[in-house]
Amino acid sequence: MSIPATVACLCGKVELALGAAPQARANCHCASCRDFYATPMLAASAWAAADVRVVKGELRRYAHPDKQMSRAFCADCGELMFGINRLGMTVLPNGLAARAAGGALPPALAPQMHLFYAERVLEVADALPKYLQGWDGPLLAD
Repeated sequence: MSIPATVACLCGKVELALGAAPQARANCHCASCRDFYATPMLAASAWAAADVRVVKGELRRYAHPDKQMSRAFCADCGELMFGINRLGMTVLPNGLAARAAGGALPPALAPQMHLFYAERVLEVADALPKYLQGWDGPLLAD
């Protein structure tokens, strides 16, 4: 199963075109993502900004008041479509791609690692590398 060419919100009024491939695929446990996205862990792929384009509909945007991050959501149904992280990458929630692919996340978008695992609020039992901070830092010791 390949990466979907497009993803859409629940109401279908917003559609994003995906180009190339993501630059990173991860489960993020950092306090910033947990707080900003209201989730105990953000499962997402990170794309170059030019590789995610709005091709249909209207987005509303919200910038974090203190951090270099923002999110964009459907103006009608309110579904989160993507975020922008401090590196300027477009962060696409895995749920959008899974829905576009018929309910299962395509292997080409499956997470490859856990990031900021030192900040986790839940344990995850899988074989993925668990970086205590960013992907250039130390790993959780077995």
